[in-house]
Amino acid sequence: MRIFGIDPGSQRTGYGCVETDGRVTRLITCGAITAPAAEALPQRLARIHRELLRLLGGCEPDCVAVENLFHAANVRSALTLGHARGVAMLAAVEAGCPVVEYTPAEIKRAVVGYGRADKHQVQQMIKLLLGLTEPPSPHDAADALAVAICHLHSMPAVPQLRTAAGAGRRAGPAPPRTWRQYRPPTAG
Repeated sequence: MRIFGIDPGSQRTGYGCVETDGRVTRLITCGAITAPAAEALPQRLARIHRELLRLLGGCEPDCVAVENLFHAANVRSALTLGHARGVAMLAAVEAGCPVVEYTPAEIKRAVVGYGRADKHQVQQMIKLLLGLTEPPSPHDAADALAVAICHLHSMPAVPQLRTAAGAGRRAGPAPPRTWRQYRPPTAG
């Protein structure tokens, strides 16, 4: 199953696509769509829409998960962010994908285990959960991957794939599932 996550923003929209077989979740792509602040809002929204359509067409996800608006510094920024969310949702619907939404606290709880985790903690957990050598950058990409992983964690359990040799057993210790379980590697 492939999930495409979107962290909407009018100047920088994060995106990330992950795929799982029920046992292992792997990164397909991630990044951020940037739109210069000097560009007029309609042109920035058109750029976001166009790029998301292209990315969704290439990734062919089963579902799109979008971060929900919960508050903004002021009414103007809330409206602008709402426009970006609307464009992201429109792109997903045009690509033929169902859309789900999660609040920032739900996303952080699902990925880090704490609803008020900071961006660094989210980046580090995304790195661990996806087995990456570096945390995803910019933070918008990590946030988008967190939205996708939140949806994976919120879905009913996916049956584990079994092989004759492994019978579903995992080699080595299980990776940490929450920030509290994470222990940095020791030098040596």
